[in-house]
Amino acid sequence: GVLMAQSLREIKWHEMEIAIPAFLILLGMPLTYSISDGIALGFIFYPITMLAAKRGKEVSPIMYGLFFVFLGFMWILNV
Repeated sequence: GVLMAQSLREIKWHEMEIAIPAFLILLGMPLTYSISDGIALGFIFYPITMLAAKRGKEVSPIMYGLFFVFLGFMWILNV
């Protein structure tokens, strides 16, 4: 936990398209009791926030693919 917390200062908190997915990962892990669910939240919200910030071209096609994979993962978990 301490090693992970040391990396928090390296997050660009002033860039909302980076800060929102990072915050959701940090919040999602303890609230869902699952590291993979917390990471899935980050993979889902990163492309969404980048598109909302009109920076969608900076996101790799692999990340968009992972967006759909993790979206399906969350959907299957909750059905």
